[in-house]
Amino acid sequence: MSEIFYPNRDFSKQANVKNMCEYKETCAEVDDDYEGYWDEMAKEKIDWYKPYDKVLDESNAPFYKWFTNGKLNVTHQCIGRHLKSRKNKAAIIWEGEDGSRRIITYLLLFYRVNRFANLLKNKFGVKKGDRVVIYMPMIPEAAFAMLACAKIGAIHSVVFGGFSAEALSDRIKDAKAKVVITADGAFRRGNPYLLKPIVDEALEKGCDSVENVLVVQRNFEEIDMVEGRDHIYNDLIKLESEFCEAEEMDSEDPLFLLYTSGSTGTPKGVQHSGAGYILWAQYTMENVFDVKENDTFWCTADVGWITGHTYIVYGPLAMGATTIMYEGVPLYPNAGRWWKMIEELRINQFYTAPTAIRLLHKVGADEPAKYDLSSLKVLGTVGEPINPDAWLWYYNTIGGGKCPIVDTWWQTETGGHIVSPLPGATPIKPGSATFPLPGIKAEIIDKEGNPTPKGEKGLLCITKPWPSMIRTIWGNPDRFVKSYFGDCKKDGKPVYFSGDAAIYDDDGYIFITGRTDDVINVSGHRLGTAEIEGVIGHEEHVAEVAVVGKPDDIKGEGVFAYIVTKKEIDEESLLKNINKLITKDIGPIARTDGILLVPGLPKTRSGKIMRRILRSIAKGEEITQDISTIEDSSIVGIIEKLFKSKK
Repeated sequence: MSEIFYPNRDFSKQANVKNMCEYKETCAEVDDDYEGYWDEMAKEKIDWYKPYDKVLDESNAPFYKWFTNGKLNVTHQCIGRHLKSRKNKAAIIWEGEDGSRRIITYLLLFYRVNRFANLLKNKFGVKKGDRVVIYMPMIPEAAFAMLACAKIGAIHSVVFGGFSAEALSDRIKDAKAKVVITADGAFRRGNPYLLKPIVDEALEKGCDSVENVLVVQRNFEEIDMVEGRDHIYNDLIKLESEFCEAEEMDSEDPLFLLYTSGSTGTPKGVQHSGAGYILWAQYTMENVFDVKENDTFWCTADVGWITGHTYIVYGPLAMGATTIMYEGVPLYPNAGRWWKMIEELRINQFYTAPTAIRLLHKVGADEPAKYDLSSLKVLGTVGEPINPDAWLWYYNTIGGGKCPIVDTWWQTETGGHIVSPLPGATPIKPGSATFPLPGIKAEIIDKEGNPTPKGEKGLLCITKPWPSMIRTIWGNPDRFVKSYFGDCKKDGKPVYFSGDAAIYDDDGYIFITGRTDDVINVSGHRLGTAEIEGVIGHEEHVAEVAVVGKPDDIKGEGVFAYIVTKKEIDEESLLKNINKLITKDIGPIARTDGILLVPGLPKTRSGKIMRRILRSIAKGEEITQDISTIEDSSIVGIIEKLFKSKK
């Protein structure tokens, strides 16, 4: 789709970046004085306890240091500094699946976090530099725990509450965590489930570093408690003071670890530091989402992922906004749940995954019309490229044709948005993340740093360090260098390679084509799976699709597609329709050899399709990868059976 959608003029008049001239002027300013730009940003956005000596230290590249010797506390940045002017403003509005709500003002958040920090410090002896694993459902105490760790200088590592005991144990052991914070359980799809037994099982697998387990009572169900190790949060928190002195932290002190899957299946502990991360979290809230003083912002992610860290907790609170936390799933009790929340809470910015958009379009296309969504100003997508059909439904049906869609590209490792439209300035092409944000030098190049011609696929790299970048992989600096700085160079120096391929179109817009390992070699022709998926997604019966390579005796690899349909159609007819589209839009070389109709795709909670699982199934291999990150791991077995029965 080549249609361009221009910003709403009324919106642009009040936007933080009002037009492309302003965007280009800022980019020119960055080019003229890169460190000067970041110096200005840091002084403007952060409340420093002590000023920094140097903006950027490149002496030990790629272990870059930002704002060296500056002192701050991220929790003060998110809460303490707002108390003079915003103490009675809602900081967090939480909604449970059952409809219950909790409103936590900035003053109440200050007290809750202080008590939590005191509990960790006084009861469990947690101090600066200690690691705390947080294995929680989507309840406010998860945010309290994160901020409490930051207040006393402990390093938190949030582990998604859907992970298995094995996955949790691996992360606890790698971080050498001193304390695990969890809950008895939570609710999902209307049913209670337990978390504490998973922690118990994980700790039986050699987690010798753990001294204490703190359990938040969410469903008040009966659970086993190990005497001396396990403690009930609800009882102990009442005994702690509401005042806690913030630890003075160096700008480069670690703030958190977040484990992400590696290509080998071994999780990597991505380490972020405080100053650079919180600066960029706030900047992107203000400019990508254009959040204003009285706006209410909702990111539908889980705090177990980087999206939840940056755009549920740290980003919104750093700029003094109101952030929404939701416990459940989008279809409970029906497909109108999210739209009802937008109407009732008068949400202004809404940020979700393309997977969720496609799902809600498939099962509840007419639901949004039942609700007043006029409060919305900006829509956002995250996790993977959004196909044009879903983009148009999102734009027209949810946004009423007036809300810009910020299709954001970024990663756990980048800390915040890297390539994204600015809602008041950027003309948008559906399916494109558009342009790098001011201050970010993201380029499509080859391995030697040469610019990729328009229309040709290249490697998406960030060619200058930026404040919110990953600092290292916890405990494995060699893997850090090899994983991110071992593939591409520019001007003879290693640069950060994202692992994604992309192209520039004729207007310089960036289109992400997928991971570089998501490439199919058909008779010597390298085909990007994302490109083929985009074409298949235009077939009227297709709701979701994932394309992988399947071994072929003659061609080496053939194209194979797993498809979730919107309505019934036989496989043979669908395959014919799909191949007509592919032949027309890409060419006969990309024709699909086979398809498999499936009830769903294996995806993480953040919406990413686990294509390496699907590749293994297509190759007839045994599944040896860790599937604990998949939201519904049972779908893997279902797809395996369908594939085998088809053979």
